[in-house]
Amino acid sequence: MNYKMIMYMMGQIFKVVGLFMLLPAAVGLYYGEDHVVTSFGIPFLILVTIAFLFTVKKPKDNSVYSMEGFVSVAASWIGVSAIGALPFVISGEIPNYVDALFETVSGFTTTGATILSDIESMSRSCLFWRSFTHWLGGMGILMFVLAIMSSNDSRTMHMMRAECAGPNVGRLVSKSSFSARILYGIYIFLTVSEIILLLCGGMSLYDSVIHACSSAGTGGFSTYSASIGHFNSLYIEMVIAAFIILFGVNFNLYYYLIIRKFSLAFKNEEVRVYFGTIIFATVIITLNIMRLYDNFGGALRHAFFMVASTITSTGFATADITQWPVFSQTLLVLLMFVGSCAGSTGGGMKVSRIMIIVKTGIKELKYIVNPRAVATVKMDGKPVDRDVVRGAASYLVLFLMLMAVSLLLITLDKYSIEESASAVITCMNNIGFGVGAFGPNGGFGDLNSFSKIVLCFDMLLGRLEIYPLIMLFASKRR
Repeated sequence: MNYKMIMYMMGQIFKVVGLFMLLPAAVGLYYGEDHVVTSFGIPFLILVTIAFLFTVKKPKDNSVYSMEGFVSVAASWIGVSAIGALPFVISGEIPNYVDALFETVSGFTTTGATILSDIESMSRSCLFWRSFTHWLGGMGILMFVLAIMSSNDSRTMHMMRAECAGPNVGRLVSKSSFSARILYGIYIFLTVSEIILLLCGGMSLYDSVIHACSSAGTGGFSTYSASIGHFNSLYIEMVIAAFIILFGVNFNLYYYLIIRKFSLAFKNEEVRVYFGTIIFATVIITLNIMRLYDNFGGALRHAFFMVASTITSTGFATADITQWPVFSQTLLVLLMFVGSCAGSTGGGMKVSRIMIIVKTGIKELKYIVNPRAVATVKMDGKPVDRDVVRGAASYLVLFLMLMAVSLLLITLDKYSIEESASAVITCMNNIGFGVGAFGPNGGFGDLNSFSKIVLCFDMLLGRLEIYPLIMLFASKRR
């Protein structure tokens, strides 16, 4: 294990996060908030000091393999979450550190689950930092570091594997660092485009930036307790719904569109299933909730937004789904598991992984019926590598095992098994809202500290897709 190189990469990540912490400080100074000097100044100094100590001397041995890549990513995410929670504590806006840690982990992992009950009372600087963590965590903190660094391609690929969501990771171009720049360029372009369109809808610049950052990371933090429902604007809802769906698409496909390889983009099987699922779920839920609204248009409006928010794991809300029929609530829970496309900023198990698992099951059924039949799992008309198939199955098993353990631990709290399961599912799939007490109008503030720490772990498991955290703890035994 190359610990010096792990510390060096962690130092680079801490440096970037420390510099980004100056943005909410600047927002606070603009709005005349005196506490930002200490609230963000102290964490900034801590991050920069650690970064300096970790990077003052570059290791002679700069080799990085899978274990180093996974450990550096997992340790960095835990570290920036732990320090990123300090502004909330120092400012006194979330005085309990466990609560502040939960809010910060929820931000960086783009979960959007919150312990806050009165969001409007928070300072603008803390609200900005809260949502900006979504933007940083959406594409990945390490991905940003790789985008601005000139890195050895052989080691960056292992790090991209640790932070990029999906069953496999591929490069757009020959250099991984250049791939990261392309992806972040697309990410920034989409974010700025959404800000402009929200401004056109009458949203203030501050709110536009906040909600665009939350949309880009498919996180769901808003400046209002009523979330997007606060604006009561069809235009704003449709703009946000459209963009969170776009952020749930594999970013590689946008690159194919840019270089005019349209056939590669439009023939992608995962994207077709992704959009097909959104359309199907929207129609079914609209028909199921029609009696709750004055007309078909109102039901379609809320169904489409909540389906888009759920499948992309964003967590924005325009309706209280706890008032919807059980069928619609159950369908949304299933969408939480499915999630968005691999290589996107969305959460869940990913459409491609679900497709591989389903196709593997169909292949096994065919084998049972006819053992001599030759069947392969295919995606986009091409056979899927056995390692990818095995990886998808292994991920599902680990996911369900860890979910069962987390559920068992959360049931030590005062909530019913349905609500406890909802809390675990929403955190492991990085959704932000569940059902019952954890619905869009509820929150996680009444959970005890132990449950919040368990759910923090679940959120990190979901965002980093299990293996980096397992490698981090396994490395301590080596």
